[in-house]
Amino acid sequence: MMKFKWRKLGVIAGLSLSIIVAGCGSEDGDAQADTSVSEELSYTITGTEPGAGQTKKNEEVLDAYENLAGWEQQLSSAGAMLTKLSEAIDNEEPIVFSAWSPHYKFAKWDLKYLEDPKGIHGDEEKITTIARKGLKEEMPEAYTIIDRIQLELSAVEEALLEAQEKDYEEVTEEWANANQEIIAEWTEGVDSVDGTSIELALLPWDDAIFTANVAKVALEQKGFNVTLTQVDPAIMFEAVATGNADASLAVWMPITHADLYEEYKRDFDDLGPNLEGAKTGLAVPAYMDINSLEDLEPKE
Repeated sequence: MMKFKWRKLGVIAGLSLSIIVAGCGSEDGDAQADTSVSEELSYTITGTEPGAGQTKKNEEVLDAYENLAGWEQQLSSAGAMLTKLSEAIDNEEPIVFSAWSPHYKFAKWDLKYLEDPKGIHGDEEKITTIARKGLKEEMPEAYTIIDRIQLELSAVEEALLEAQEKDYEEVTEEWANANQEIIAEWTEGVDSVDGTSIELALLPWDDAIFTANVAKVALEQKGFNVTLTQVDPAIMFEAVATGNADASLAVWMPITHADLYEEYKRDFDDLGPNLEGAKTGLAVPAYMDINSLEDLEPKE
């Protein structure tokens, strides 16, 4: 068991295109026709915590795109960012914010990622399952179940939205009751065990908590005694690689956890993705008439 405590703004007839606030749903478009979205945004990206990986990526974006000259990133916390997002949407105002999925905000609101032609934030990611060496031979039943687990992005985000009002155990139980046919596919042909212990390492991220609880339900239906342990990414990889944990369903590849994956890859088995379409980047409400980072304008 684990011993860790835990610009190209289109040039049209030689004129630079100004995206007007009317594109954000304003009914007074004529009065504000001379005000660009960038100006309304005060040339500011709404970010999250200082030092976070995505915060650093956003700084790279600001450095890489000439049309974002003079822009700043406003930092606070994920909760504060979500509050500002909610307020902006309530008033149908423009906002550019740090986004990642799976996350409940994509189930709660109609949002879209801005295209990133320079690829600073990278492509879509896959959330991957890894298992300690020897698990397949020692616990073939558990190995088979976790190897089969696959979830849809939209389903996870809907569950994460429900988890804003309920605890994860309740949300998972409701999901399992409504999706027994999916769990049955994961456990088909798997022999039951009698209280065999298995430990799953996970990150303290909402999607990881939900996915691990789903795996827990599936394993318990076949008689396993499941322990879920939240750790940081480095300890998660080390735990599975050294056998202190049996598996994890919380590895983001090929970008977020690339360095840790490379460090430990000889010491675990990669069972493939349990969720596709994970992503990080900068996003806006769908009512905004911009689609790319290059649609924004530099500060004069």
